[in-house]
Order: sequence, then C-alpha cells, then structure tokens
Amino acid sequence: MKTDVEELSPTRVRLTIEVPFDELKPNLDRAYREVSRQVRVPGFRPGHIPPRVIDQRFGRGAIIEQAVSDAVPALYGKALEEHDVFALGQPAVEITKLDDGKELAFTAEVDIRPKFDLPDINGMPVTVDDADVTPDQVEEYIGTLRERFASLKGADRPAAEGDFVSIDLSAEVNGEPVEDAQASGVSYEVGSGQMLEGLDAALTGLVAGETKTFTTELAGGKLAGTPAEMTVTVGSVKVKELPELDDDFAQSASEFDTLGELRAGTRAQLENMRRLGQAGQARERALDALLARIDIPLPEDLIDRDIVSRRQSLADRLARSGNAIEEYLEATGQSVEQLDEQLAQDARRTVKAGFVLDKLAAQEELGVDQEELAAYVTDQAYRMGVQPDRLAKELADRGQLASVAADVLRGKALTLIAERAAITDESGRVVDVQAAARAAEAAELGAAEAGDAEADAAEAGDAEADAAEAGDAEADAAEAGDAEAEASDAEADAAQASDAGPVDAGPVEAGPVDARTSAAGPGAAEAGEAEAGAAGPADAGASDAGAHGTAEADAPGSAAEVRAAGSATEGADQATASDAGAGAGEYTEPAP
Repeated sequence: MKTDVEELSPTRVRLTIEVPFDELKPNLDRAYREVSRQVRVPGFRPGHIPPRVIDQRFGRGAIIEQAVSDAVPALYGKALEEHDVFALGQPAVEITKLDDGKELAFTAEVDIRPKFDLPDINGMPVTVDDADVTPDQVEEYIGTLRERFASLKGADRPAAEGDFVSIDLSAEVNGEPVEDAQASGVSYEVGSGQMLEGLDAALTGLVAGETKTFTTELAGGKLAGTPAEMTVTVGSVKVKELPELDDDFAQSASEFDTLGELRAGTRAQLENMRRLGQAGQARERALDALLARIDIPLPEDLIDRDIVSRRQSLADRLARSGNAIEEYLEATGQSVEQLDEQLAQDARRTVKAGFVLDKLAAQEELGVDQEELAAYVTDQAYRMGVQPDRLAKELADRGQLASVAADVLRGKALTLIAERAAITDESGRVVDVQAAARAAEAAELGAAEAGDAEADAAEAGDAEADAAEAGDAEADAAEAGDAEAEASDAEADAAQASDAGPVDAGPVEAGPVDARTSAAGPGAAEAGEAEAGAAGPADAGASDAGAHGTAEADAPGSAAEVRAAGSATEGADQATASDAGAGAGEYTEPAP
C-alpha cells in the first residue's frame, strides 16, 4: 500500500491511498462468501456457490463494490496510523481509481488536531475573588433562616403590604365565567406582584369577607392576554411573625445551642462556600489565562457541529420546560443574532479548550484508572438521581465510556493548570487551590448536616407546616389556571438562580478528543470524538467536576431558569463555566 498526506490547512489533510488489487483478496473472498450465503442458485447449497457462478449470475461488479466498501475503512485507519495523523470525525472518501485485477486508489479528507506548543504554566498569574465574609453577610443568611421559620397569625384588620391573605378568584369575559381562571383558598402575599396586575391594589384595604372586582389581562389558559373582570374575595388576613433571634431560635433552626455559635457556624460555612467558589474560579480563570496565551487554528467543521449541538440542546431544554425561543430571548435580553454569536463564541472556546487540555494530558502522561472512572460515574448518577449501575450500563450500551474517560482526563488536566498557576485573591493573598478543594468538601458535608438538622426542626414546627400548606394552595391555584403571571414567576426564578450563583447546564460540548483511528476504520475516528447529545446532563452546582459537563437533575421550569442554566457565559468566572467550556464526552440522561 502506498500512501501520501497533503496538508490542505493547519486543521485538514487529504490522504491519497493506492493499493495493489491482490491486497484486496481477503475482502473479495469475504464478499463472495457473504453473497454465497444470501442467494439461491439451483444445484448449489447456500454458502457453497463458486465465485465464477456468482459472477455469471449476478455480475462481478457488485462483489468488487462490496469488497471495496469492506476494505476502505481498514486501509484508511492503517494510513492514519502510519503517518501519525489524529483524525477528528468521519472522512470524506472518494474512489479515484478502481481497476479490476490491478489497483484501487482513493482519497480521504478529514479534520485533524492542529499542531501547537503549550507555554510554561508554572507560576502563571491568576486572580480570584476574595473569600472574606462580612458580618452583614452572616446576618443576611440568618435573616433568611428566620424567614423559613416564620409563622402566620390571624390579623383582625384590613390587608396591607406584606400580609398574607387567603383569597378566592374568579374571572369573567363578556359576562361569561372563564372556567380555567377560577381558584379558591389561594395563599398570597400582598405587594409581592407575583400573580395578576392590579391584584395588589385591589387587596389593599380589604378585610376578611370583603370582595372587590377589578379589570386585568388573563395571564394563562386559553384566553391568556384577554381583558377580564376579576373578582377577588378575602377569606382571611394573616401577618408573618419572625421568631426571636435568641438561643431558642438557634436550637430550633440549627444544630447549634446558642445564637453566638450559630453566627460562628454560619460564618465558617459561608467562608467554606466562598473558598469553594475560589477553587472553581481558579480552574476557570487559569484555563482562560492559558487559552489567551495560545493561538490555535480551529477546524470549522468541528465548531459547526458544536454549534448545532448547543442549539439542539437549548431547544430540547426549552421544550422540556414548555418555553419558546422567543421567551428565552426576552428573558436573557438577547436578539437572535446575539444568541448566534454567543453560541459561536462558546463553541470556539470549547473546541480550543479541548485541544489544550488533551495536549496537556498527553504531555504530562496523565491517565484515568478504573477507580476514578467509577467514582465519576457514581457522582454523575447521584446528581442525576439514578442508580450508578444503571448509568454505567447506559453509557456502555451507547459506547460513551471512552468519552467519559476523556472527560475525567480533561478534568485532571484542568486541575493541574490551576495547581501550577500562581493564584492570588483580589487582596493579593496567595490561594491554595488544594486547600480550597478540601474546604469545598467540608462545606458540602457541613451543608448536608446542617440541612438535615434544619429539616428535622422544620418538620416539627407548626410554622413550617402552615407555610407548606400555603405553598400547596398556591401550587393548586397555578395548576387550576388562576391567571398567575408566568412572567413574574420567571423573574422570581431568575432572581433565585442569581442568588444561588450561575449554573452550568450547557450541554457537555463536543470538544475534540484524541481520535486517531486504527484498523477499525473511519468509524473509530468518530468514537474518539465526544458525542453531542440533545439533552446532555448538566449539574446546577458542581464546581469540582473538572473539565467536563455534569448531570442536570431537573429541566428548567421557566425561560428565566433556562437562561440561568443554558448560558455558557453567565458566571464565566465560576467553576461550572470551566466544566462546560472544556467538556468532552456528552451523554444523555437515560430514559425512564
């Protein structure tokens, strides 16, 4: 076999392969045997028909075509191996010469991994946010905790802003009742603006038993956007009372015995959480710093596939949450053109980061053992709410374990970059990334224990039961189509997502992986790439997962939630952004 490699660009080559016809004999024999088993010729048993008879009855051309199709993948893989070419994706193959008994010649054009050198990453300066916690932040957290343990008590006075009222709602359009805009026993906070325009004004000043009618547009149901006459009746007025900030509150709301211990524990927990953020920032910003120092030509086909994957993943997430692309654009404040540009930027960064991390992993001879792979799959299964064995089987059945291994490997490379960089905070203090990671583990453990204690206390508290009942009533009213404004819900969800920090739900992007094929043929090239699924798992809080995507536990519930989950650039300084940016093997959540 004679092969030649022509560089069409820094990221694409054309292989020319010429093969003497006698090297195709095993493929021809196999083709004859296959045809002999499939056809029926009088006087011959299946599988025992001589080649000359097959040629006479069916023509030799079909046999040669089948033999060439069988031979090309292996010949292509052998050529890649001989010339040390790292292919990305499937090749474009063209048969240029097929002379029966003499020669087969064909070309194969394919994208390749570009050649580049990595700069020295030791001591690379990177700055992250301070991890200091102020007294105001401690008090803000404790204030939120008090809100959780607040109680509602009846008030014999007109409703005012901040009160909780139990209301019945009904709507009429042109004098006819709107069936899906009727609700009873809805718990609502006056002044929250979370339901209907004009409702807060109508409720203010009403006492229990009073009714008022106002005009507004229906926010949901078949007549959404239609002006309607809304009638609201107040069943009760309640005032929210916060628990006293004392030792008794500390004992009921936490594992601490005194208020001082609660404040100290809260400070420690917040500091651990901020150190967790520092660790994530260190990884993300160290990768950004390294990418900024390297100029790499990128395969446009690979970028285009990545963009298609991102667009499909976004469409699937919106479909699952029941939102349209127009709602998403409005929630994110983007135009179609801006979204396209953002997707292209994110795709280019992902592809570039994949090349860099793969190169570093190879240069440092990093590897992934079975224990690390199992730990990663277990972690993803936990985040997705499925059994590890089930997830492992799904990955194996879809042939994605190699992509997952590449994910883990890139995560280790990303960690190495952060550890070798010179990380300081904004105050100039040195940040120990490994210590921050240990603090992150402590924070997660402490948060889990604290959550258990709070849950136990809340379960025993009458106030929490009242709040839960009120929440149930609101949920029932929403399901009944009581014209609750979805746009207001989206704003509230977005605010909550903002408080919690940006989340990474971008698909685990199809970044380039070492895909040099071997005798397996062109199909092996595809196996080396990350599979870009439509609904790749992404985690809403992982920051230590490495340069890979993580498991998405829930589909976004509104356009604003999708915005928080879907934007690869929101919170680019957070650890999860690096996870999305350097994603390798995407895998989809197993179907229930």
